[in-house]
Amino acid sequence: MKGLNLKNWKWKPNIRRVDVERMLILCASALVVALALRQDDAPMAQYTALEQEPSAVTDTVTTGNVPVETQSIVVYYQDGEGYLVPVTRQVEKTDGIAKAALSLMVASSQNDLAAARLGLKTTVPEGTKIDLDIADGKARVDLSEEALNCQNAEQETLMVQSVAQTLCEFDTVEEVSFLFDGQKRSMLTYGTDVSGVFTGSDLNLESVETLATAGADTVQLYFPASSGRMLVPVTRTVYSDPDVATAILELAKGPKADSGLEAPLPKDCGLLGVSMKNGVVTVNFTKEFMEAVEGENGVQTLRAIVFTASQFPGVKQVKIAVDGQEYQPPEQAQTTFINQDTEIMTYYPGVIEID
Repeated sequence: MKGLNLKNWKWKPNIRRVDVERMLILCASALVVALALRQDDAPMAQYTALEQEPSAVTDTVTTGNVPVETQSIVVYYQDGEGYLVPVTRQVEKTDGIAKAALSLMVASSQNDLAAARLGLKTTVPEGTKIDLDIADGKARVDLSEEALNCQNAEQETLMVQSVAQTLCEFDTVEEVSFLFDGQKRSMLTYGTDVSGVFTGSDLNLESVETLATAGADTVQLYFPASSGRMLVPVTRTVYSDPDVATAILELAKGPKADSGLEAPLPKDCGLLGVSMKNGVVTVNFTKEFMEAVEGENGVQTLRAIVFTASQFPGVKQVKIAVDGQEYQPPEQAQTTFINQDTEIMTYYPGVIEID
């Protein structure tokens, strides 16, 4: 998977994101009811790296008696703490799949319900119409005047970045430029710069305490949300080689204290080594690693490691060892796709039933 990143955000209300997610889910549940009433010592852990983009994977399902070809796409939503979160969704295959992906992010009763079931929110203002042209790796997206109805600068930034990031998930898109109501703009209503091109980078970017940029680079990390329901990509500034060893070391350090995210590893878990040979990355932890993988969110710990390691070119497989010994992961920890919507919705069984 390519193009996952981060954003520097400010969060003022003293509300935990998991509470917001629960409120969204409960609201979604109520809406579902209302709509229904209206209608009457084993081999070492081996994970295949993400060699195939979700946007390229198709399947066939049966709706009624009619087989429908579907396609996996990645769409970006906003969570309760202001992060953009990638979600893998299965949608009917269509020639305009990129435009169809963007349409899922526009606020509407249907889209808002789908996002709320995940504990998330849509990012594009209601009523926004989308025109999209893609050629030679360049996407030009034209959002109608309704897109200018964001309530503040943060919402503007989330809208622009979520659209750019979703488009950059497709192999055919390398960069994105924006028009608004057919016109090129340098800034939006609240000052968001939209004059240049966007490449799906620096999303959910962590703030840094120094302005020094000499020798600085970035790596992408994946941390579990506080609810444990999904992984949130974060871009961290580093002052060493931005390679797989650096990324895993930064992942082991955990998220920033005020991030609202969870550390995938215990504080006393040591990293004994990271090596790569012939496309195979081997990560070796101390015995404390088992505390994490045997815990409630152990699956997300394993996935955080694999997605963090798989971002680098040439990585074909990720192996995990504990004190040098081979580790056998549970089958459900192995996945090609990030944050699958059906899996997220089953986190609170019985709250919402999906037909």
